[in-house]
Amino acid sequence: MGMNQIIECVPNFSEGRDLAKVEKIVDSFRGKEGVKLLDYTSDKDHNRSVVTVIGEPEPLRDAMVEAIGKAVELIDMTKHQGQHPRMGCVDVVPFIPIKNVTVEDADRIAKETAAIAAEKFGQPFFLYEQSATAPHRENLASVRKGQFEGMAEKMKDQEKWKPDFGPNTIHPTGGVTAIGARMPLIAYNINLDTSNLEIAKKIADKIRNIKGGFHYCKAMGVMLEDRNIAQVSMNLTDYTRTAVYTVFETVRMEARRYGVNVVGSEIVGLVPLQALVDCTEYYLGLEDFSMDQVLETRL
Repeated sequence: MGMNQIIECVPNFSEGRDLAKVEKIVDSFRGKEGVKLLDYTSDKDHNRSVVTVIGEPEPLRDAMVEAIGKAVELIDMTKHQGQHPRMGCVDVVPFIPIKNVTVEDADRIAKETAAIAAEKFGQPFFLYEQSATAPHRENLASVRKGQFEGMAEKMKDQEKWKPDFGPNTIHPTGGVTAIGARMPLIAYNINLDTSNLEIAKKIADKIRNIKGGFHYCKAMGVMLEDRNIAQVSMNLTDYTRTAVYTVFETVRMEARRYGVNVVGSEIVGLVPLQALVDCTEYYLGLEDFSMDQVLETRL
């Protein structure tokens, strides 16, 4: 697809068991000019499906509006049960800048999508992440607290929880949706040559935002049972401000106090090329290197 501007959208739908319904929702992204469906997965335990789609801003917006309409029509939240926290038939809709677009462009598309869908289907929307209209609405967990069952009661506090678009209370079967722009999220894990999980947890505490570490880093210690080693598992929520190489070097430095070494690291899923170029620049001490010097970007 010769696309100039590319935005990614990763909507989460509260249906992971009735796959016929999932297909009807996902159909909204198929065969659309300027939109490409990359992936979708359904989880029965969570009773949730996650769709990954990219597209040009306006076609992506229109396809997303259609998908929201299908979700409102097909999913009844009063009957929904699953292990994953949720508050709506379409639970969360992040728009992510990928190519030749800014987070402001993604923000604009998120707001247009919410405005049109609220008008058409009566689904209320909270703006979250970089689109949030107040600090207490930035974090998805805060917005979703109370879940579908407690949301109507929570939204009675109109000062704090009046939605940004749509009716002032939940859709009776559709609940409420969080929508907004966010930077690409990098899932990044660093493996340690120790089977002591406590060490990984202590290192995670040093680097995670909530404990005073890096602003755009969420981290926890996990055990890789099959390899019998501990791992520092991270989500880097804005690689332009908290770089991959920064957390790598800090984890290595913190591990040293326990006599522990880093044995490797892994990227889970997709990563923006710029994030890797930033690492290359750092480790090679490259001066005035530009993305245009990457051969493949010129093809």
